[in-house]
Amino acid sequence: MHGEHVVTWRQLDRRANALAADFIDAGLTHQSKVACFLYNCAEYLETVHAALKVAMVPVNTNYRYGPEEVAYLFDNADAEAVVVDASFIHIVEAVRTQLPKVRRWYVVGAEPGAEPSWATRYEAVVDAGADAPPVTAWGRSGDDLVLLYTGGTTGMPKGVMWRQDDFFNVLGAGGHSIVGRPPASDLDELASRLRPNTPGPVALIACPLMHGTGLNSALKAQAAGGTIVTLCSRRFDVDEMFATVERQRVTDLIIVGQAFAAPMLETLEANPDRYDLSSLVVIVSSGVMWSQPNKEGLLRHIPQVLLFDAYGSSEAIGLGGSVSSAKGTELTATFALGANAAVFTEDGRRVEPGSGEQGLVAVGGFIPVGYWKDDAKTAATFRIFEGRRWSVPGDWATVNHDGTLNLLGRGSACINTGGEKVFPEEVEEVLKMHPLIRDAVAVGIPDERFGESICAVVEVEPGAQLSLADVSEHVRSKLAAYKAPRHLVIVDTIGRAPSGKIDFKMVKRTAVERCGAPQ
Repeated sequence: MHGEHVVTWRQLDRRANALAADFIDAGLTHQSKVACFLYNCAEYLETVHAALKVAMVPVNTNYRYGPEEVAYLFDNADAEAVVVDASFIHIVEAVRTQLPKVRRWYVVGAEPGAEPSWATRYEAVVDAGADAPPVTAWGRSGDDLVLLYTGGTTGMPKGVMWRQDDFFNVLGAGGHSIVGRPPASDLDELASRLRPNTPGPVALIACPLMHGTGLNSALKAQAAGGTIVTLCSRRFDVDEMFATVERQRVTDLIIVGQAFAAPMLETLEANPDRYDLSSLVVIVSSGVMWSQPNKEGLLRHIPQVLLFDAYGSSEAIGLGGSVSSAKGTELTATFALGANAAVFTEDGRRVEPGSGEQGLVAVGGFIPVGYWKDDAKTAATFRIFEGRRWSVPGDWATVNHDGTLNLLGRGSACINTGGEKVFPEEVEEVLKMHPLIRDAVAVGIPDERFGESICAVVEVEPGAQLSLADVSEHVRSKLAAYKAPRHLVIVDTIGRAPSGKIDFKMVKRTAVERCGAPQ
C-alpha cells in the first residue's frame, strides 16, 4: 500500500515475473546485479522479488547520493540493470557513460514517451504481468546472494554479501520473537498460519527501504504473509505517518531512532487525541540511538505498544536488543545480548559480566559471507574466536552484572547521523577544496534528534570570513546533503603534528564545547 496505490500479492507476483523475464531478455545471467535507485514504493519490492526469482542479486542504492557516489556504487557492484525513479534521471545522465556494464535502465514514474532514449519505461514492462518467472538453466539456491551496501566505517560504501538462506533465517524465517511468533520449519507451516481471521502483520516502513532496517523489516513482514505500507512524502511527515497508521490499521511501525521518535513524541504531546493508534502492536527501531525519555513519552500516548530497540548493522544482524513497554523502559544504549552474540577482547577472550573490561561486540550463527570485492575488510570484520566465525563490526561495550550490554560506541571516528553513516575523511577532503579553508576536521557531536550531527572544525586563510551556510553549500555540491556540516567551528590552528596526525579527542572536545552540545 502506497497512498491510494495498492498491489496485491498476486499482482506483485505477476509483475515481478514480467520484470524477471525482461532481465533475461537484456542478457542478465546467474547472479547478475540489479540496483534499486528508488524512493519507497511498491516498485522497490517488485524489483527485489524479480531479481530473487531468477537468482540475480538485488543491490540497494542510497537515493541521497550525488553523481560520483552513485557511479562508484554501480561500478563497484557490477550492476547490469538499474531501476531508477524518474526524479533521479539527471543524476544518471551525469554518470551513465561511466557505467558500460549496465545493460538496461528502467525508469519508474515516467509518463509514456517521456522516458530517455537510453531507458525502458518500467510500467511498460511489468503492467502486462506474467503467470510464472522464466525458466533458467541455473535454477535457484540458498547460496545465491543479496548485497546490502552500507556506509560502514570506511570511506566508500561496502557491499555486505549475504547468502539468501542465511539472510532469511537471520530475519526470523517467518517468525517474530518480539510478538511471540516462532520461526517456521518449512513453507507449508508458513502457509498454515494464514487464515481469514488471522491475517499477517501490517507493517508501515517509515524509514527508507534502501537501508537495511527498511528492507529487512519489509521482507520479515512479507515472510509472515503480511502487508507492507509505505509513505508518499519524500520527507518524513509525522502527521502523514500517524494518519496512515490509523487508516490502514498498522500493527508494526518501523522507524530509525531519535530522528523519527523525537518528532513523533512532539506531535503526540501537541495533539494527544488526534490519532487512533490502537492497532499498533510494536514499534521497531534500528540503526541509531533511541533515548529512554522518548520511549517513556511515547508509551504514555500508546500504552499498549511494545518498543523494540534493535542493535545491529548490515553485517551483524542480531547483536542485541531491548524491549520497553508500559511496565518499564530500558536505559539508553543498554541492550540484552542477542542469542548468538558475545563480547570479546581483542585477543579473543570473552568479557566477564561485571568486570568493567571493554570488549568488541560480536555475533555468530547466520552471518554474511563478507564484503563484496574487499578481502581486507572481510578479514578485519569476520574473525575467528573460540574456533568459530563471528561478525565483529567494531562496536565497543562493557557487560553488566546481569549480562546486558552497555554500548560505548564505534572504535573508529565514523559519524552516525540520523541512521546515515558518514566517514569523516570524505567530508574533510571536500572541505579542504574550499578556497578559504586551509585545513579541516569533521567530527560528530551529540544531537538529541539525530544521535550525532556533523561539525566542521576548520582553519581558514588569514583574514577570511566564512559562514556555516558557505561551508554546507560547498559540501552539498560534492556529496550527499546529509554529509554537509550542521555546525562550524573556526580555530586558529588544527594543531597537526609533523606526522600529519591530529589530537582527535582535543578537536572533538573543542567542537562540543563551542557548539554547546550535550555531553
